[in-house]
Amino acid sequence: MQKYKKLFEPIKIGSIEIKNRFAMAPMGPLGLADSEGGFNQRGVEYYTARARGGVGLVITGVTFVDNVIEEHDVCHVPCSTHNPVHFIRTAREMTERIHAYDARIFLQLSGGFGRVTIPTNLGNHPPVAPSPITHRWLDKTCRELSVAEIKQIVENFGKGAYNAKRAGFDGVQIHAVHEGYLIDQFAISLFNQRTDDYGGSLENRLRFAKEIVEEIKKTCGADFPVTLRYSPKSFIKGLRDGALPGEEFEEKGRDIPEGIEAAKLLVSYGYDALDIDVGSYDSWWWSHPPMYQEKGLYIPYAKIIKDVVEVPIICAGRMDNPALALNALEDGACDMVSLGRPLLADESYVNKLRSGKVVNIRPCLSCQEGCMGRIQEYSSLNCAVNPRACRERETELTPALTSRKILIAGGGVAGCEAARVLALRGHKPIIYESTGRLGGNLIPGGAPDFKEDDHALIAWYENTLKELNVEVHLNTVVTPELISNHQIDGLIIATGSKPKMFSLGDNSKVYSAAQVLLKEVDPGSKTVIVGGGLVGCELALWLADQEKKVTLVEVQSKLLALNGPLCHANSEMLEKLVPFKGIEVLTSAKILKTTDKGILLEANNKTEEIPCDSVILAVGYTSENSLYNELKYDFSDIHVIGDARKVSNIMYAIWDAFEVASKL
Repeated sequence: MQKYKKLFEPIKIGSIEIKNRFAMAPMGPLGLADSEGGFNQRGVEYYTARARGGVGLVITGVTFVDNVIEEHDVCHVPCSTHNPVHFIRTAREMTERIHAYDARIFLQLSGGFGRVTIPTNLGNHPPVAPSPITHRWLDKTCRELSVAEIKQIVENFGKGAYNAKRAGFDGVQIHAVHEGYLIDQFAISLFNQRTDDYGGSLENRLRFAKEIVEEIKKTCGADFPVTLRYSPKSFIKGLRDGALPGEEFEEKGRDIPEGIEAAKLLVSYGYDALDIDVGSYDSWWWSHPPMYQEKGLYIPYAKIIKDVVEVPIICAGRMDNPALALNALEDGACDMVSLGRPLLADESYVNKLRSGKVVNIRPCLSCQEGCMGRIQEYSSLNCAVNPRACRERETELTPALTSRKILIAGGGVAGCEAARVLALRGHKPIIYESTGRLGGNLIPGGAPDFKEDDHALIAWYENTLKELNVEVHLNTVVTPELISNHQIDGLIIATGSKPKMFSLGDNSKVYSAAQVLLKEVDPGSKTVIVGGGLVGCELALWLADQEKKVTLVEVQSKLLALNGPLCHANSEMLEKLVPFKGIEVLTSAKILKTTDKGILLEANNKTEEIPCDSVILAVGYTSENSLYNELKYDFSDIHVIGDARKVSNIMYAIWDAFEVASKL
């Protein structure tokens, strides 16, 4: 596409030329390694698919160089030094296949996690750090590394990079002077209280990073590219306490002046490019930005560093809007655009953009349910909207042996995904939706401006189903009589869920969250939201941004208590945004009834009346499965999917649908 031609111009990092300005951002490759530290077949297929999809530079996720000093259960992620011959053998297959698409690939080498190791991945191993500091999540004090251990890790970087070069990698990225990982802990004075050559001055705190690049260049040659993931600002208010966008605070981590000076030093040490983000695990809604963060949030920080160094700058951070990415290049903020989660959602993003098929790009929701949420809870990388991510080979769709006519009751996300997959396989799906448009609960859910990608996903399904010639009937309720008038070979019930409602006496001003989000009713200037789950909290933010007085009432002892597992970056940011936006929160509180003035509730063993114009119930959903229960004994091939099966989230609605439709 001529409009975005600049995004497809070649660029060099060190001695290596890259065909376009798109990099695949490094994301934790959990589930993509085998027991000996090599890449398993899932990993090979996953990275190769992104090269096939057009990205110019693939940057793998974390690969450990040390598995002794900072112990890990082998192997959550690849390790290039654990069994070098095996690593080279498995990685070589991957790099050769990636090079076939004229793409380049860098291996991200990690010095370790230190105090930020995710507890589910830590096991019983003691956490390490530059100094005896508090672990990010656990009530443990980290063990201080000795100088001999630091030297050993540096030496292992040389060995790990050499193994990467032998395996066909075009360069490496060092993980990282960013996000508060181990090397970054050395670089930040808040975490580094050492008094030896690795503590004190900025130069001393960066000595670890300096020795790493020097060791790799010595081992692999001066022309072997070494890049660095780098955060010029930490957004740390204190240990385990991060700052929000727009919040005034004293930076306790790395601030911009030191970030500029450190960048200059790092480049002088020999790093060939800097991959820019901001944040830390103490403020990890910056490092792993949820939908509550603006798109392109790292662009201003990339520009700051771009203006002071002479090496290419890579910029990630919700860069999926191609116009935004183009502007960042044209404004001189960066030299390359890095896509992480957008390439989980659609591995062919780059090819689709190049060929002008922007409407065909499946959007990332920044929900982090399938990526960081699953890494955090299950040590597995996936994607909520793309069930094939990290499972490319085993989920490859096969043509149906016989084309079958499948009626789908419900045009929410589950019904749409089922129809898409069935059509791709050669079946003839027919969707019947009771309302006037496709989308189901995504329509009210996507009403807040920070949920715009929910509506983008609906638009993607609408366009995709149209291109696949899927027959869609709107404003039509599926009944047994309607079904009996069709000669169908299968039936999928995807009738979704409906909001839970209960009586509070006078219910004239009691509304569901969906009614308010769809602007079917006016909640007035003062409202009480009953339910502090995800829907209630997001609704509260949306109304507060409209300058309404909002009180959030939750029967549990904390907000988001029954949601999960949410990625902590999402949940922690949401928990902080609620009071930051001036929303009053009452936990361990029970609603009793409405009154003439508002609502009566019980909290802290006393009864209190809160004046309000409306009461909004956000207390969950119940499955709408009456049609399934009526028909389940009448059809041999009937399936119930999504919320109609079990109320959950977008991810499981899509995954349910994909699983069922891919096997029919």
